[in-house]
Amino acid sequence: QVQLVEAGGSVVQAGGSLRLSCAASGRSLTTYFMGWFRQGLGKEREFVAGINYSGSGTRYADSVKGRFAISRDNTKNTVYLQMNSLKPEDTAIYYCTVSGVGLLTTPNLWNYWGQGTQVTVSS
Repeated sequence: QVQLVEAGGSVVQAGGSLRLSCAASGRSLTTYFMGWFRQGLGKEREFVAGINYSGSGTRYADSVKGRFAISRDNTKNTVYLQMNSLKPEDTAIYYCTVSGVGLLTTPNLWNYWGQGTQVTVSS
């Protein structure tokens, strides 16, 4: 079993930055893909970014390319999401997740989920 705990969500003005973190426990995640999804109010959960086990491969949603960066520290079992140039449409609950399959954009193909952290971007 894997437990994921996100942190770093906050209220920020448009154009600002935030860094989310997700600490994993329960087992080593060095062979797992890790990712971030988000879910806005009344919207479906959508893929944001993912990273492979070594950190050498990443994937981003088109809506965040060039603004967000995902990274991981396997020594700390932690994944990060650096979010720059934030927009009001980035407002959502951000969820950390783990997959043993790949950098997939479909939520139900990811195995474990955190409780989420709220990011609110004011205009």
